[in-house]
Amino acid sequence: MSETPAKTLTSGGALRLEAFIIGLGILALLLIFQPFSITLFALGSGLVVLAGLVNNLLPLAKPGVKVRSIITVALVVALIFCCVLLISITAAHLYGAFFLKPPDPATTAGKVQLATPPFYLQPLVWALAIAAACFAALITTLSRK
Repeated sequence: MSETPAKTLTSGGALRLEAFIIGLGILALLLIFQPFSITLFALGSGLVVLAGLVNNLLPLAKPGVKVRSIITVALVVALIFCCVLLISITAAHLYGAFFLKPPDPATTAGKVQLATPPFYLQPLVWALAIAAACFAALITTLSRK
């Protein structure tokens, strides 16, 4: 039986990967420093963190590197991103629970805060947890092959 050769990155592919990584960082900075929309600022803030993690792929942007190794490292970066977001959300909740005074139920804002489901029942938290589990499963599957 003959093995199929592993696909490797060409010089053009390496250049495109490097340009994508650097372009992602530049886009994130442009979104942060634009004066038009707070939504774009929020998107840029998250993108800056992601671009910082994706910069770990720069040493792999060389011709001859296996595409499979780049995919594995990208999945590890995505897993780290999801886990850091989950830890951050949990830490923010715990900070609020232990160090801030509870909402006043006599005010409208207090009623809204008290009616909000806990952080662990929010769809974003579950989506991040499911994504992290999927990334971990993919990494395990790729490392076994």
